[in-house]
Amino acid sequence: MIELRHINKTYRMGTVDVHALRDVSLTIRQGEFVAIIGASGSGKSTLMHTLGLLDRPESGEYILGGQDVGSLSDDQWALLRNKHIGFVFQQFHLLPRMSALANVTLPLIYGGSRRSHDKARLRLKEVGLQDRESHCPNELSGGQQQRVAIARSLINDPWLLMADEPTGNLDSKSKSEIMGLFKALHSQGKTVILVTHEPEIAAQAGRIITMRDGQIVSDQIQPGNVADPVAVVELEEVKAVDVSIPKDGRSNMQFLDYMRQAIFAMLAHKMRAFLSILGILIGVAAVIAMVAIGLGAQESIKTQLASLGSNLLMVRPGSSHSGGVSLGAGAYTRFTFQDGSAIAKLSDSVSNVCPSVTGHIQLVYGGKNWSSQLEGVGPSYEEVRAAKPVAGRFFTAEEVTSRAKVALLGTTVVKQLFGDDDPVGQTLKINRVNFTVIGVLPSRGASPFRDQDDLVVIPVTTAMYRILGKQYIDSFYVQAIDPNATDQAQQEVQDALAKQHHLTAKEATDAFQVRNMSDIKQAMESSTKTMGMLLGAIAAISLLVGGIGIMNIMLVSVTERTREIGLRKALGANNHDIMTQFLIESVLMSLIGGVAGILVGIGASLLITWLAGWAVKVSLSSILIATAFSALVGLAFGLWPARQASSLNPIEALRYE
Repeated sequence: MIELRHINKTYRMGTVDVHALRDVSLTIRQGEFVAIIGASGSGKSTLMHTLGLLDRPESGEYILGGQDVGSLSDDQWALLRNKHIGFVFQQFHLLPRMSALANVTLPLIYGGSRRSHDKARLRLKEVGLQDRESHCPNELSGGQQQRVAIARSLINDPWLLMADEPTGNLDSKSKSEIMGLFKALHSQGKTVILVTHEPEIAAQAGRIITMRDGQIVSDQIQPGNVADPVAVVELEEVKAVDVSIPKDGRSNMQFLDYMRQAIFAMLAHKMRAFLSILGILIGVAAVIAMVAIGLGAQESIKTQLASLGSNLLMVRPGSSHSGGVSLGAGAYTRFTFQDGSAIAKLSDSVSNVCPSVTGHIQLVYGGKNWSSQLEGVGPSYEEVRAAKPVAGRFFTAEEVTSRAKVALLGTTVVKQLFGDDDPVGQTLKINRVNFTVIGVLPSRGASPFRDQDDLVVIPVTTAMYRILGKQYIDSFYVQAIDPNATDQAQQEVQDALAKQHHLTAKEATDAFQVRNMSDIKQAMESSTKTMGMLLGAIAAISLLVGGIGIMNIMLVSVTERTREIGLRKALGANNHDIMTQFLIESVLMSLIGGVAGILVGIGASLLITWLAGWAVKVSLSSILIATAFSALVGLAFGLWPARQASSLNPIEALRYE
C-alpha cells in the first residue's frame, strides 16, 4: 500500500537546519497495524505527516496505492486525504460549537457528497457514542472526544487510519478504550499507523518502527499482534488511486454546506459578527437615507420648475437711480398692453405672451376670511405657466375683455375657505367685490419664500380696473416656441421693447429685465444633481468604512481559527474550499447588514419626513444598488482574508497556539 524511497525533510529554524527525516525508506502493506515510536524530535510526527500527505518531503519518492503522489497537486492531495486517509489527533481537534454528529459529518462536506446523518450515526454507534450525538465537545470527556474523532476519521471509509499520539491526553481507562477501538478496526482490515512515545501503547501494534534523529533505527514485527492472515488475504487489493479532480468543482461541494458552515462560524462568534454587520448596516442605511433625501429634493425642485412653465421668459420693469439710490422697479419704465402686442408680433421665436399684475387681497366666504395674493393674467396663463385647472375651467379672452368677475383659487385658499366642499360655482368676496369661482389651480407646493398655492387668479383687466386700480402691467410671461429658441427670444424681446420705448441698448438694460427661466432651471437641476452626488459619495464612504471593518474582523477570524483551518485541510478541504467558505461568510454578513440597513434606511427616511418635513423618495434602484454594493463590499474585503486562510500550511495551522 505504501512505499517510501529515500525521503528527506529539513526544517529551517532561524539560522539552524533541522533534519527531520534522513534518507527514510519504508514499506507498509495493506491491513498492517504499525506503531512509530521515538523520543521527542526523533522525526516520528514528521514521518506521519508525510505519510498522511500533510507535508511534502524535499526529496525522495512516495508511492501510495500504486500512484507516485510526489508530483500531484495540492488539490489532489486534499482529495486523497479526504477519500483514503482518516486522521486522529492528540488534541482531538473537534469544532467546539458543533455537536458530535456535526463534527463526524464534517469530512463529507469536502468529499463531493451530501452529508449523511445516518452514516454519521452509524459511525458514532460503532465507537459507543450513539447516545451522545447531540452533545458539543465541552459536554464530553476526553475519551469520548477522541472516540468522536475516530468516528470522524472513519466516515469516508478510508484505506489508512493515522493516529498522532491519540492517547497522549487520556487517563489509563480511556487509553485502554481507545486502543481497543484501534485493535478492533485493525481486525476488520483497516491499515492503522499510530505515532506514540509510550512503549506500552506501541507494544499493542503488530509492527513497531523506532526512529532517532530522523532515521529508522529498528523495524520489528510483533507476531502475536498481527491480524488473522485469513482476514488479510480476504481484503480487496488496493487499486491505483484515482486522483482526478471533478470538472464541476473539486469535490462538488454543495452550496448549502458552505452556507451552513458560515452560519456556524457566525453563531460561534456572535459579537464579532454583529460588529461586522453593524458597519455594513450603517453604510447601507446611510446610502438609502441620503439618496432618498437627494431624490426627494430633486422631485421638489422639479415640481417647482414645472410650476414655472416651459420655455419661459420673465419680463419685468427695471429701476432708475437718483444719486445712487434705486427708485424701485417700474419707476423708470411702465409696461402697457401695447408692449405685449409688440412682443406677440415676434412669431418666429415667441408663441405666447401673458400680462400679469399682482397685489394683496382680502377674501371673504360665508363666515370665513383669508388674506392672499392676487394675480391678474390673460387666458394664455393656463399654457404658459402649466396651470390647467384640476377642477372647473380657465377664463376666456371674452371674459378678459368684459372684465368679468370670475376667479380661480389655489389649493391653500380652497382649504382655508371651503374645506372639503367643492368651491366651483360658489361666490366669494375679493376686497368686498363678489366673484364667481370657476376653477381650482393645480398644486405647486411651497417655495422658500411663500406658499405658491396661496393664490387667486382673475382676468388681468378685472384686476387692474376693478380690484387693484392699476393702469400699468407689472410684468409679462413670454413663452418661446421651443427650448432651443429661448436665447433668440430673449434678445428679440429686449430689442422689441427697446424700440417700443425708444431706448438705446444701454438704456434698455436699466429700463427692463428679461430673465430666462431655462437658465434658472439648469442651475437648480445642476445644484440638485451635485447635492445628490455629494450625498451618495458620503454614503459610499461610510459603506467603504464598513467594508474595511469586515476585512479587519475577517483577518482576526483567520488568526483565531488557524487550527480550525488546519483541521479542515487535514479532513480534505483544499485551498478553494477554504477560500470559498470564508468569502461566503464575509458576503453573508454583508448581505445581512445590507438587508437590515435597507430597513433602517427606509425607517430613517420616514422619520426625517415626519420630524423635519423634508420631501424624501426611497427608490427601488437605490435599494438594489445598496444591496449589490454591500455584497460586493463583502466579496472585495473578504477576498484578502480568504486568501490568507486558504494559503495556510495544514501542519503549521494545526500546531498554531
